[in-house]
Amino acid sequence: MATEKELEKFDASITERCTASLAPVGDALYAIGGKWKLRIIIALSGRSKRFNELLKLVDGISGRVLSAELKELEMNGFVHRNVLATYPVSIEYELAPYSHSLRDVITALSEWGIQHKAKIRAERSTEGS
Repeated sequence: MATEKELEKFDASITERCTASLAPVGDALYAIGGKWKLRIIIALSGRSKRFNELLKLVDGISGRVLSAELKELEMNGFVHRNVLATYPVSIEYELAPYSHSLRDVITALSEWGIQHKAKIRAERSTEGS
């Protein structure tokens, strides 16, 4: 059985590891957090899109919010804004290569979301029984 001193050392080690991960998680959430950023990135996968296409694809987002989110995604290196030499001028948005670094994050969140929804549905169906 572990001594009290060993348990205190173990607890301190866990606390230190948790504290060390707070800043990186905060940085990640600053870059991709919120309701819309990952949805916009997913909507841009495959090919570049114009603003109005994105507005239709990302259900529920307003034009003002989409504009602000695109600027932040561009600032953080996830999206490129391309001004096309057409008349009138057209602007398309595409994923920057850096956005592919989020592939595992998006896959994990998607899988977790499916599991979570199934769990909630299962709990609700057993409550009604």
